[in-house]
Amino acid sequence: MYKFLIADDHPLFREALKGALSTCFNNVSFLESDSLDSTIAVLRKARKISLVILDLNMPGCDNFYGLLRVKELFPNLPLVVLSASDSPEIVSQVMEFGADGFIPKTTATPVIKEALLAVLEGQRWLPESLAKALIAVNSDVKDIATKLSDLTPKQFQVLKLLKNGLMNKQIAFQLSVTEATVKAHIGVIFKKLEVKTRTQIVLAVEKLQLD
Repeated sequence: MYKFLIADDHPLFREALKGALSTCFNNVSFLESDSLDSTIAVLRKARKISLVILDLNMPGCDNFYGLLRVKELFPNLPLVVLSASDSPEIVSQVMEFGADGFIPKTTATPVIKEALLAVLEGQRWLPESLAKALIAVNSDVKDIATKLSDLTPKQFQVLKLLKNGLMNKQIAFQLSVTEATVKAHIGVIFKKLEVKTRTQIVLAVEKLQLD
């Protein structure tokens, strides 16, 4: 019996994918989530999930952060990214950051089944065209990705607002917290990213393609 978590913020797509996969697998059940927070909540609550099918652009995910955070918290859980963003740069980083497979959203259902079965058997899977197009990921990019994966979602929200140039008071207003809380988060961010200034944060985070 397989149990798949479909993590995508479009209800119609989740329904379509469930319908398609139900015709491919005889014994399968589905869990759903529509944001990074709800994905982590489901993973912490549910048991014996066979595989996660993750979209890169759900709320809270910001391209790579969602993938990084899920793999940080659940390193042994098979995870496939199913996304419309399939440039060689994106796919190369997805695979470098821990995904077990990448499936373009234009992929036919029988091929999706093939991909999921391969990953369930412990293999890594990519379409042949993308596998041939992979490029090396810069060591600086890998380093900042590793550090970002250690940030909690709330710390990551603060980081994004810092990157956008907001001051502590503005960040506190945006997140409905106190300035003291924001300062505490910033202190942790500086420590985890091994930086000392806001400018260094911007330079570091710009190495990744974050929304």
